[in-house]
Amino acid sequence: MPNPAFASQPLAQAIRHCLGLSLSGALVAMPLAASAQEGAASPDETGTMVITATALKVEVPALETPRAVSEVSREDLNERAVNSYDEVFRYRSGVISAPYGDDNSADWFFLRGFSGEDSTYMDGLRLFREGGYFWWVTEPFGLERVDLLKGPASILYGEAPPGGVVNAISKRPTEERQGLVEIEAGNKDHRQLGVDSAGPVAEHENISYRMVGLFREEDGELEGTGNQRVYLAPSLAVDFSEDTSLTLLASYTKDHGTPSKGFRPVKGSLLDTAFGRIDPETNLGEPDYERLEREQFTLGYEFEHDINSTWQFEQNLRYSRMDLFLRSLSPYTSLETDSRTVGRFLTYREGDYDAYTVDNRLVGKWFTSKAENTLLLGIDYQRFDINYRVGDGVFTPIDVFDPQYGNLSPGALRYRVEDKKEQVGVYLQDQLRLGDRWVLLGGVRHDSVDVESYSEDPTAVPYDESESQVSFSGGVMYLGDYGLSPYLSYSESFSPQVGRGPDNEAYVPSEGEQWEAGIKYTPDWLDGYMTAAVFDLKETNTLYSNVGEFIQRQGGERHSRGFELEGVGYITDQLQLTAAYTYLDTTIEDPDRGEFRAGLIPYHQASLWLDYSFEGGVLNSVDVGAGVRYVGESVNADPNSNEEVSSYTTYDAMASYEFTPSWIAQINIKNLTDEDYISGCNSWCYYGESRSVIGSLKYRW
Repeated sequence: MPNPAFASQPLAQAIRHCLGLSLSGALVAMPLAASAQEGAASPDETGTMVITATALKVEVPALETPRAVSEVSREDLNERAVNSYDEVFRYRSGVISAPYGDDNSADWFFLRGFSGEDSTYMDGLRLFREGGYFWWVTEPFGLERVDLLKGPASILYGEAPPGGVVNAISKRPTEERQGLVEIEAGNKDHRQLGVDSAGPVAEHENISYRMVGLFREEDGELEGTGNQRVYLAPSLAVDFSEDTSLTLLASYTKDHGTPSKGFRPVKGSLLDTAFGRIDPETNLGEPDYERLEREQFTLGYEFEHDINSTWQFEQNLRYSRMDLFLRSLSPYTSLETDSRTVGRFLTYREGDYDAYTVDNRLVGKWFTSKAENTLLLGIDYQRFDINYRVGDGVFTPIDVFDPQYGNLSPGALRYRVEDKKEQVGVYLQDQLRLGDRWVLLGGVRHDSVDVESYSEDPTAVPYDESESQVSFSGGVMYLGDYGLSPYLSYSESFSPQVGRGPDNEAYVPSEGEQWEAGIKYTPDWLDGYMTAAVFDLKETNTLYSNVGEFIQRQGGERHSRGFELEGVGYITDQLQLTAAYTYLDTTIEDPDRGEFRAGLIPYHQASLWLDYSFEGGVLNSVDVGAGVRYVGESVNADPNSNEEVSSYTTYDAMASYEFTPSWIAQINIKNLTDEDYISGCNSWCYYGESRSVIGSLKYRW
């Protein structure tokens, strides 16, 4: 049975009203704070705390933010040999990684029970995944770290799903000269060469650069699939003065391969047939016919200027472009009466998109002997234009136990589609720190969104709608003794829904709201942190499918209630521990079926990673690590069934040896026991990743 909600709707409305009043009071108090600034005490030193701008768009210690935030550093990515973006949060709470198994065409997360498909950002600006299969991918080798802000975040980021925001931070130029050359090889024909060089430009101390490059080639989990990737990311930083700086950021990614999409009928994967179960490596597509060709390009900058000792102006801007050619096959029927054959469906996309994003921020800070006030005023703009051809259609069936390839029927109607989306957001956020104890946070935002959609498909109805939305957020935190800091927060989100229901009425935006209570713990005996959070997260106006209808209706509700524990730190100078636990109860309710448990979402997840660095003796400079991940049972959310998907446990391990300060050899094994498991089912089922062994040799300077 679902747990009772933590807060009623009238209470939420009251809090929203109070937030508006508190923000007004903060604005009135600003002149007083400014007049008292001279001679004020400086902010507390943060020591080894993690500083992040993802949660509040201003740099603050993550452990002094009344929201749940997780971070994965470059050291973590290196230690676990993360080469796929949806592996990043495997050892953090609140995240389901790779729920659809191995998919070399996209990265997939579920965040607090909600799809993270539109939750991906880089350097604070949105990465678009729209237009049907035009999915932006992120290369982990080009990242300095990855931040996760859990729960609704529309107050700062505008349109966003309720589960959270995943913000990748690009590698930047460095003042010190440094470099890396890395070679990797492993099973599944994995080969990789990475280069990373940074430092000052010639003799100019105020100009620095970074150049990151990568080539990777590897096979997919399915027979006859694989991908080649070329990645380049140049950047340049210029300090014009002590008050003004500019960082130019660019990237280029090219993928060439055969898509590996592991759709499996429930009968034949989760359930037995008279012929057994489908082999996890069996390709139900057409390896010689399917293709994935994708080129991504970004160009942008980050600008900062200190106007005076109180005000700072910041601007982030990026232009993004993607060119895509995708020809992919997936089963679209259950096994036929012969228990061997499935129908297949062709997905065909060919086109490109252009996206522009800019975020302007004015940050003001005032200090007194007993208070610190940080005001954020912002306006951001997003524009997305896509033009592509669609050629979807029914394809020839295939025998899942003895597939015979080459029987092609590629004839499908191809028609052109054009979509446009434009969003303007204005936001205000105020953070007030009283003494060394209280942190108060409040924010409000207004968004205007215009969406247009046109298709040559004669059955499609042109779409041209405008929506506006007001979002609120707020929180309070007490910085207690012994490193214990409890907090309470409220936040909202909205997601525009393109299209019309069966009544031909345009969809309205889906809306999310969350209550979260937690505690953050930074004991003096641990070089690290521990956090605990309990939350109640709800999305209304959710789209749902009615039995026998191909057009979705609106009016459903998705509801997640959960509890998270997370800890990262050094137990000793040589032993580091990373541990996480998540309890998540996610349900869906629609007028046709009532309330039912959401597919793919387990009640329980737990993970533990230990890393030990030897010092002295025969094992000097050896580093070993081992991890275990448990994912509890979930259910198949097919309306006609409710089968249980078994839990699974996988093990990972690594070992490295530092020959000299410059040379390091490392080996990583993922899914050490080669566990066969199904990662989840949602009308289709997906096998998890098989064992992966990767060896690397690194030279650093």
